[in-house]
Amino acid sequence: MILNDVWFVAIAILWIGYFLLEGFDFGVGILLPVLARDDTERRVMINTIGPLWDGNEVWLITAAGATFAAFPEWYASLFSGFYIPMLVILVALILRGLGFEYRAKHDSVLWRRRWDAALIAGSAVPAFLWGLVVANVVRGVPLGPGHHYVGTVWELLHPYALLGGFMTFAIFVTHGAVFIALKTKGSLRVRANRLAAGAGVGAAVLAVGFLAWTHFQKASPVGGVLAALAVLAWLLGLAANARRAEGWAFTGSATTIVLAVASLFVALYPDVLPSTVNPAYSLTVENASATQKTLGVMTWVAVIFLPLVLLYQSWTYWVFRRRIGVSDIPAG
Repeated sequence: MILNDVWFVAIAILWIGYFLLEGFDFGVGILLPVLARDDTERRVMINTIGPLWDGNEVWLITAAGATFAAFPEWYASLFSGFYIPMLVILVALILRGLGFEYRAKHDSVLWRRRWDAALIAGSAVPAFLWGLVVANVVRGVPLGPGHHYVGTVWELLHPYALLGGFMTFAIFVTHGAVFIALKTKGSLRVRANRLAAGAGVGAAVLAVGFLAWTHFQKASPVGGVLAALAVLAWLLGLAANARRAEGWAFTGSATTIVLAVASLFVALYPDVLPSTVNPAYSLTVENASATQKTLGVMTWVAVIFLPLVLLYQSWTYWVFRRRIGVSDIPAG
């Protein structure tokens, strides 16, 4: 039973890491047509995440793989019930990756605009749908006696889930704007800083509404405290952004994402996928988990290899830490 809980926490950390790191990636992609005034500035924005985005997506692959191995029942019910939104997210992420790789392959304005559109859509769609998926997981879905999803895709589009989607979209936009302000210089930095201030207020309203709704339904004292701290961190981040202290502003938005997602997992526990049909049909950390032997082997693998992955990714961020601007982009 202890290993079940350990792997629930581990999977929560993996999803937190994914939303934290991929969140600003999505934000940068969404803001490409908003902040950039020409192709050179678009290239500046893309280069802020160019060395990082594919490494950030490893967190998603690892989170999905760990869920499959540690909680196969959870994985099966989750990916069958959310088949359509997950498929749309996958297609969007593929288009986004192609946009990064192919926009510079041909010297044509039309060519670049088309791949930019793929990059923008590939960022915006997951930014919304991940919030919708997470909201449904926390609230619960129609699970039958065999833990099978017995609803339709339309049952995923209720007000609480839509609010979750709009919240993650707004938070990622703000997180991305703060990241651009942190990583660029000149007029692009100034515009990103200003946009983060306005977007941050809207995101705060949505986040307060969503988190309050969540913890009113779940009545989780610890989750409620984490949610309140997340809101406080967001406000402190906005205050730092107003002073153009981009490092502290990014710390604030990053801390908010960590605390907010953690509060949702705390509210979810001990369930991993509640049933809205009958609580007895819910998947929990106990009835959805793999065998203790499997969890034990996974634990040793994680202990050995996870530090190496974290060290490598930290080194990558350190190497590409400096600001860039229009003057750093070669012609062409």
